[in-house]
Formats: sequence, C-alpha cells, structure tokens
Amino acid sequence: MPDPSSLRDSTQIVLPRRALDGLRDGVCERFTVTVVEDDDHYRIIGSPVEIKAASNFLARNGVAVA
Repeated sequence: MPDPSSLRDSTQIVLPRRALDGLRDGVCERFTVTVVEDDDHYRIIGSPVEIKAASNFLARNGVAVA
C-alpha cells in the first residue's frame, strides 16, 4: 500500500500566498486544479499529471516548488 504522504505530495502543491502573485489565474486557466486559500498559504490540488505540469509552469515563472 502506498504511503499517504507520497500520494499527497503528488497531488498538491503548498505555497506561501505571495508566491502566486500574478500567477494564480494562469494556473487556474491552464490546468485542471483547485486552489484552496488558507490563512498564509495556497494549496493547489489536482491529479498527479496536472500537479506536475503546474509545478513546471510555476518553476518556469520563478516560483520555487519543492
């Protein structure tokens, strides 16, 4: 059985709120993801394929995604 944390890592990106400044609409328009706002961060949730593509998009736009 897969480790739940590894599944979670492949289906979400957690970023500080300021990291998506100017990019949130682009992420929502280009990828089939849900963006959840918390107090001090965003969680981008989607399928592993969409999360990988969104991570690449964010990295190309200067956002460090771990």
